[in-house]
Amino acid sequence: MHQPQYSEPMGGMYQLPWTYLHAIKDYVDMAWHLENVPGAKAVVNFAPTLIEQIADYDEQLKSRFKGTGRLKDPLLIALDSPVQPNHVEERAKLISDCLRANEEKLIAPFPQFAKLVHLARYVLDEPERIAYVNDQFIIDMVVWYHLAWMGETVRRSDVRIQSLMAKGEHFNFHDRRQLMTVIGELLSDLIPRYRRLAETGRVELSVTPYAHPIVPLLLDINTTLEAMPDSELPEITAYPGGEERSHWHMEEGLRVFESYFGFRPKGCWPSEGAVSVETLKLISQHG
Repeated sequence: MHQPQYSEPMGGMYQLPWTYLHAIKDYVDMAWHLENVPGAKAVVNFAPTLIEQIADYDEQLKSRFKGTGRLKDPLLIALDSPVQPNHVEERAKLISDCLRANEEKLIAPFPQFAKLVHLARYVLDEPERIAYVNDQFIIDMVVWYHLAWMGETVRRSDVRIQSLMAKGEHFNFHDRRQLMTVIGELLSDLIPRYRRLAETGRVELSVTPYAHPIVPLLLDINTTLEAMPDSELPEITAYPGGEERSHWHMEEGLRVFESYFGFRPKGCWPSEGAVSVETLKLISQHG
């Protein structure tokens, strides 16, 4: 499983929410199936940048609940905030962000959300209409966006989520805080959950070089021609310090993995499945 680093280097604000949204949907559902389907086994790969971001979201929510920290994702801020943005541009951006969902899988199955999406698209067609949108509409959009992204196994088993979906509209601050609590619980238990699966032999956990680099190209740009002989190569003939950087990505990836899972992985999935003879040699040097 991989997500690139979505947070800014300075300040740490997240530009895209895909890490925590996929965590509460796909990664949670995958774990449930591995836990509950007899005989199910799998190799599950964690990119280190994904591990760090899951842990960061977990820490954000924990510190927010304690009143000692701040959230760093615009959608979670909107879910948590007592008031919504005042500026038309900010309101339009938030509404637009809540439309980033698969129509067939995440919008159409939920009539209340589909109705809100229809109205949102109408509003966004003419920017001056946004002035007539009240906070409750935005709140309901944000809540339903998270309910739609919630894992199917969570929707079927968590009475808090079922209650919110049954309510359907006019969500209040308590409803939003309850939803955030569920999100926090799912994120907090995600890495320990996969660790337990590994300890019981249901999964083997593998790692990827730290920031998901294409190692064959770091080592030798000309390896492109091994897979795609007719490819046009860039003017640069070598990546400066490529071998050193490749070793760093391996070392840092292993360090991050072990710090969160408590053991050293046996397997490595090269970023994007990109391999070369020299890449395999380098990976083997790291055990």
